[in-house]
Formats: sequence, C-alpha cells, structure tokens
Amino acid sequence: MQLKIESKSNLTGEVNVPGDKSISHRAVMLGALAQGKTEIEGFLTGEDCLSTVKAFQALGVEVDGVGTEAMTIHGKGLAGLEEADDVLDLGNSGTTMRLMLGILAGQDFYSVVTGDDSLRSRPMARVTEPLAEMNGQFYGRDNANLAPITVLGGQQLKVMQYRSPVASAQVKSSILLAGLYADGVTEVIEPAKSRDHTERMLEYFGANVEVDGLAVKVEGKPELKGQKVIVPGDISSAAFLMVAGLITSGSEILIKNVGLNPTRSGVIDALEQMNANLELLNQREVNGEPIADIIVKSSQLQGIVIDGELIPLLIDEIPILAIAASQAEGKTVIKDAEELRVKETDRIDAMVKELTKLGVEVIEREDGMEIVGKQTIQGGAKCRSYDDHRVAMSLAIAGLIAEEPVIIENAECINISFPNFEELLTEL
Repeated sequence: MQLKIESKSNLTGEVNVPGDKSISHRAVMLGALAQGKTEIEGFLTGEDCLSTVKAFQALGVEVDGVGTEAMTIHGKGLAGLEEADDVLDLGNSGTTMRLMLGILAGQDFYSVVTGDDSLRSRPMARVTEPLAEMNGQFYGRDNANLAPITVLGGQQLKVMQYRSPVASAQVKSSILLAGLYADGVTEVIEPAKSRDHTERMLEYFGANVEVDGLAVKVEGKPELKGQKVIVPGDISSAAFLMVAGLITSGSEILIKNVGLNPTRSGVIDALEQMNANLELLNQREVNGEPIADIIVKSSQLQGIVIDGELIPLLIDEIPILAIAASQAEGKTVIKDAEELRVKETDRIDAMVKELTKLGVEVIEREDGMEIVGKQTIQGGAKCRSYDDHRVAMSLAIAGLIAEEPVIIENAECINISFPNFEELLTEL
C-alpha cells in the first residue's frame, strides 16, 4: 500500500488516538495469568497487540471481543496455561516475544516462538541470557539470540538480582514476569529508568512489587486477580499529531485522554525544551496510570540536544522528533540512542536516508543523528517505510509541509500501532 501526503496547513480539531500499545500488551498478559475475568477498554487493535492475544489463545486462554477495543480475558492463573499445538507466530512484535519468553520460561511445557523476517532478525539474547541464569532453557539460532526459539519448560526458576546493561522495559519486564514463577524475590537494576508499565500493572493485579530508584523487585508466586483496565491513548501515537500541529501553520489540535506515564513522557519534555506551544489539560489518573488532554498550536521551534537519561523516556518518538528538528531554529543533536538500531529496523539509518531523500541536511552518528533546522522539505519523492510503522508515520507528517507530495511505500505497516492514522489526519 502506498500513502500519498500533500502539503496542508490549519490542522484543527479534537481527536482520540488509539490505545497505548505497551499497556494493551501487558493487560492481556497479566489478565491471562490472573484468576478471574479482566475487562479491557480502549485496547489497541493494531497487529502487534493482536499477536499477543493470538499467542495466549493458542495457550488455552479464552478471549471475548477479539479485534475490538473492548475485550474480556478469562484468566487461567499462573499455572493454568496449556501447551500450544503449534509454533507461536508473534508477527512483528518484539514486545510480545521478549515478554513471552519470560512467561514461557516458567511453564512446565514445551514452546517455540517465531515471527516475521524483521522479528527473526532482532536480538533476543538480551532476555534469554539472564533468563537462563534463572534456570530457563532456550535453544535457537545464534545461541538462542535469534528466533525461532525453543523454550524447554519444566524447570523450576530461581530468583536473581540482575544488573541490566541497558535501560530496556522489555528486558526488565521479561525478567520480572519470569520472577512470578520463582520462589522468593527477583530484582532488576537498570542503568537508567525505563518505562514502568509492567511494575504498575503487576501491582494493580495484586503482585507484591517494590520500586527503589533504578531497582525493581517482585515477589514470586503471587495470586493475581483479574481487573478492569482502561487503556489510555498512546503517547507514542499522539506524538505524530503533536508534531503535525506544531510544524504546520495556523494549526490547533486537542488530543484527548493521552497516557502521561513519567517513564514515557520524555517527548513532552523534549518538545517543551524546543519551545513548543503545548499545554496539558485535565490531568488525572486511571488504573494506576496518569493521563491528560494535550493541546498543541503552531510554534517556532528551537534546536536542542536530546541525550542521556531522556533517551529511554522517548526512544520510540525519536523518528518524529527528527521531523520536528528539521523545522527548528538551529541544529538538533540526538545521541546516546544506539537502541534505535535494533528496533523494527535500524531507525537511525532509515531516518537519515529518507530525510536526505527529502532534502534535509542530516548527519548520521553511531548513536543518533544531527539535524540542521529551518529546512525546506522538498518532497516529490517515494520514501521507504522499511516496514517500520514509526518511520512511515514520521515521513507522512513531513509530507504535510513538503513542497511536493510525499509517497510512502509499504505504508500498511502503520496498522501495527495506529490503524486509523490516515483517517485522523484527514479529519484534522
């Protein structure tokens, strides 16, 4: 599918973005491991989250309302999952695979997980190695670094204290979920704070969780109980519309009910540093997660340095921040973001190549990029999506200010996280 975007200004209106991807994944997982029913409202019906649903259905979990925003998970309890009769195909979802490996390590049955070409190329040793220290058993390509990966169940997992070399919510979550199956307390210590949806939701479902700075502990063998989960709008999706409103003239957009988890809201901090005309309204909390409405207006942005501890708090938003940076006064430097090279694609390489194609002066760094601001987006080009939803949507937003139309090829990947992206843009 090709997506053609033409120059537009005066974007106005009120919108709701799809449900938070990270929270949707975790609501299904913990709902499946809990006793009783978990009712989910605002579930993200994107392909990645549906991969999580299908995996748990294959493991014997009954799910009502599949494919809709309102689902009910009939929990089986920690020990209630059943051996699947086929390989678990997790599509493009790295979150599903890494977190599932933690859960499957604690089961008493055999499992095999795989995914599409992209997922089979992404590194899994970052979770299989620490999980092996907990007595999990894994076999796969490149010493269980690459899927397909076999998980040999039946091992009693051991508690551990793990010092993660990277600030990664997926690594942390995988170990904490495995820790549910160990006797005693499992602890993960990170070099910087990563998103904390797993800790919040574990506690909400009844687990004993302790957070102390960069350390998180979970006590094994809890009795999780099904809950009602209202999924807020995904701030990563909202970021595309925020930047659209900031860089197009005469625009004012109100985005309702957006999750503002402090471990995810780095994009707000970065845009405020860039002098964005942005305001948070009606701040409140729902099932342990802070939310608010966000209003953005056309702005004269300023170039900044994005690095250090801010990076884990906005790692998924860097592609769209690169578009904002191209319209800011002065240079924007993004560094300490090596993690971008092992996402759905190498997002540093992809954004540098496609921005250059659109006429933007950008310098690639090993850990990020430097973007010269106040540049004209030339357009008139066919851009690659690299089958990466965030790259595709970032290039689409660039098209709103391009001199000529921008065409994004293989844009169907947008359905991974934002199925109604084109519809909302059209509405605005």
